[in-house]
Amino acid sequence: MAPGGNIYEDDATESCADSGNKISLRLCGPAGGRLGMASNSGVQELLKCPVCVTVMCPPIHQCPNGHTICVMCKTKVQNVCLMCREELGNIRCLALEKVAESIELPCKYQCYGCQDILPYHNRMRHEKNCKHRGYNCPYAGVECPVTRDIPFIVSHLKTDHNVDMHDGSSFNHRYVKPNPHEIENATWMLTVFNCFGYQFCLHFEAFHLGNAPVYMAFLRFMGDENDANKFSYSLEVGGSGRKMKWQGVPRSIRDSHKTVRDSLDGLIITRNVALFFSGGDRRELKLKVSGRIWKEQC
Repeated sequence: MAPGGNIYEDDATESCADSGNKISLRLCGPAGGRLGMASNSGVQELLKCPVCVTVMCPPIHQCPNGHTICVMCKTKVQNVCLMCREELGNIRCLALEKVAESIELPCKYQCYGCQDILPYHNRMRHEKNCKHRGYNCPYAGVECPVTRDIPFIVSHLKTDHNVDMHDGSSFNHRYVKPNPHEIENATWMLTVFNCFGYQFCLHFEAFHLGNAPVYMAFLRFMGDENDANKFSYSLEVGGSGRKMKWQGVPRSIRDSHKTVRDSLDGLIITRNVALFFSGGDRRELKLKVSGRIWKEQC
């Protein structure tokens, strides 16, 4: 497109990978206004990376023969053009970067309900904190790569991870381990509770805190931090006439499982105390953890 050239109007769409919805490209004039739609066979195709097939944003690289590639894929293909096998080097496609600077794009989470249309230089910052972005699977027993919306994640936990689902805001769980002296960094149990129109994940696990073996129970909220802060929860464990209690605010699953665990934001029980609560000959761990979730009054 020549500088100062006319911007034409047509109907351009790009497929939204997860849902089949369509997203549109808009061109901006010199003042950043929206002046129409990019053509499906024109601007959209020019800006599509041949490797990841997403819209490229500066810096855009090209090989000596003019084949373009996005900066992320340039590393993945080991600096070799997949079209002609020439070395990519560090040639920038400045003309195409100018085109990219002139368009506005829908947020990539349009599939999940985001309606924002943004200039390319604001889009990445927006998407990093977009409230519609997908959630990582909260299951901590394996490195699960699934990232989707909450209804999908709930179904995924039940179907693929066999997580127990319970309705209600109060609970009693018993955790039993035949040989508590063999402690490993491992998740023991994840349970999901449905209450107040949301889902909460109860984690209970064993790990080493320094050299000391400990058990920890904590609650995570399946949603954003702003909604998580509307709730509180308590956990209680005891035996032999004694008890320990924890009260806190559930952490959003936006915070990784490791982040929450390493911050020690939950009920922590040393192994000696846990065995004392278990009673008997201290050869078997038998912990009863009870808890309650409630919504704070605004």
